[in-house]
Amino acid sequence: MPSRQAVIGFDGTAASERAVRAAGELLAPRPVLVVVAVEEGEAFASLIAPLGAAGLPATELEIRSALRAEAEIVQQAVRTTQKGVALAEEVGLEAEGLTVADDVPPAETLLRVAEVRDAPVIVVGPHRRGVLSELLVGSTAKDLLKRSPRPVLVVREQPPEGSEGDRPDE
Repeated sequence: MPSRQAVIGFDGTAASERAVRAAGELLAPRPVLVVVAVEEGEAFASLIAPLGAAGLPATELEIRSALRAEAEIVQQAVRTTQKGVALAEEVGLEAEGLTVADDVPPAETLLRVAEVRDAPVIVVGPHRRGVLSELLVGSTAKDLLKRSPRPVLVVREQPPEGSEGDRPDE
């Protein structure tokens, strides 16, 4: 039976913290699922791929180091999930956490989870960078906006008080 939990994409950044706070203002006390999506194999590939590109075989030590780095990333993701759940509960949401190590980008993971949970909405914070920050949102938010069959709430960054210009990079 579907849970109808709203799905909140969380990565521990200020943008994702704002998204959780906004979800609390809009959705409390609704149940939510705080999701931290990790692209499986990223650390392993970043440590081993340069060797392959150079035509060098990976040694057992290099493979073990890459596997340890991958495990540490997953452990950090679990801690980030716990942080997101605590924040969601702090703002009045009935929160559950889910850490997903997947071989696809985070937007795809969030879409899959939202489908399985029959989420009424997906909530994310944008990761904007640079001079064009007013016009651009991060790739995860952009992918969700393009592909999601359900509503997506992208929580805007608030400008510093008294500022009307560009927003600071995150």
